[in-house]
Amino acid sequence: MDLEAVRTFAAAAEAGQFQKAAVDLSVTQQAVSKRIAVLERDLGVRLFTRTPRGAELTIDGQAFLPHARELLRAAERAVASVRTGRRPLRVDIIASRGAGSGLMRDFHRAHPGIELDVVMLFDVEAAVTAIRSGAIDASFRAVAAPGRPFPEDIESVRVLDEPLQLLTGPAHALAGARSVSVSQLVGHRIWMPGIAPGTEWAAYYDDLVAEFGLTIEATGPNFGSDALLDTVADTPALATFMSERTRQVWPAGYGLRRIPVTDPTLVYPHSLLWHRDNPHPALATLRAHLAATTPAHDAPGSWRPDWVLPD
Repeated sequence: MDLEAVRTFAAAAEAGQFQKAAVDLSVTQQAVSKRIAVLERDLGVRLFTRTPRGAELTIDGQAFLPHARELLRAAERAVASVRTGRRPLRVDIIASRGAGSGLMRDFHRAHPGIELDVVMLFDVEAAVTAIRSGAIDASFRAVAAPGRPFPEDIESVRVLDEPLQLLTGPAHALAGARSVSVSQLVGHRIWMPGIAPGTEWAAYYDDLVAEFGLTIEATGPNFGSDALLDTVADTPALATFMSERTRQVWPAGYGLRRIPVTDPTLVYPHSLLWHRDNPHPALATLRAHLAATTPAHDAPGSWRPDWVLPD
């Protein structure tokens, strides 16, 4: 259906005169008459009756008017959904309880007037594809897997190096430690179900094992964080890694311990990715916010893979 004809019909219905509708639309009266004639022909009904006072809606015109207005509102919503600056900023995070989620909550508190759509994509390839297609504006990704450079149209900046902590149950051999060195973790089973082969986080932990000789097990199905906490709490031989900023709550009876890892501090690096031609004004605001509020990277005594995105 010709939206200009529908818009002209709605204007004429409100004005009650074709001449006034022409002035409101900045077109000629002849153009108004022609558009309405085309619409009437398409619909197969008469929409107006000419009177000495102007133009009155017929019964069919009265029936069509609310639908015409809804069509125009739908068209406005469709345009607004893709018009830069009027649609929400779409950002991808890895998990709802991870660092990316926390960074976006901080951004929302600092800029409550900016509308946000937050999504969770599976891996860096899905994120890059969505950025290039315009489905999202930005993505928080920990690392770029080795041998998979980003396309030239994708920009990136490191925004956060997040220390890992050891999570143990109360009966674990390291449960009483105030901190543990990486060398103390050698020989202990660190259980991390859900490490998917080929992902950026799998590459990170592969390098961690190769560098320090740790035992990281990804066996068994991933039933989610609640099942992981249950198992770690009840199994003295198992521990797991949890990022420092991960928001997690468990029953007090579990007795779980979060223990800093030192010598070196294992950091999980987070970068922000976006398309270099993305003009959304809120994207620039997000980048400026992150630059001003996140700490410096590559602190002395920390470890990350060599192929992590540079600053």
